[in-house]
Amino acid sequence: MVLLKPTIEMAPPPGSAGAVVGVPVWMWIDRGPSNTGPVSKSVSAGGVTVTATAVVSEVDWAMGDGHSVTCTSPGTPYDVSRAAQGSPDCGYVYQLRSLPERTGGSGKYQITATSVWSIHWAGGGQQGNQTLRLSASTTLAVGELQSVNRGGNG
Repeated sequence: MVLLKPTIEMAPPPGSAGAVVGVPVWMWIDRGPSNTGPVSKSVSAGGVTVTATAVVSEVDWAMGDGHSVTCTSPGTPYDVSRAAQGSPDCGYVYQLRSLPERTGGSGKYQITATSVWSIHWAGGGQQGNQTLRLSASTTLAVGELQSVNRGGNG
């Protein structure tokens, strides 16, 4: 059975100009049998067949600023039409910029996504459950926008 660590996708994407304080960051992982399941495998030996089925039950996101998010789905890929409807089903809003003193000098938060695989197996008159956690990391710069209100005639 091939179970892959998550492939992190975000909007704004890592390596871009970055996220902005107060604006939702959309987060998701690639979908597919080896990325999110379900995937099944049967093995026989000595007259006994065991079948295991694995599916990602949640994705835990460590956001690099001391906060975390647990999403019960792989997340929804960013689409401008969905963005107009509000916050993503798997997202996060940063409250502080990723200043070097907050990020070990990098100026970017380190984000780790952990796919939690739930594996059910049965065979030989027995059955059970296992959990497997696979992680991947990336970084994201978070800036801040400020506006200036200038009084005037009109």
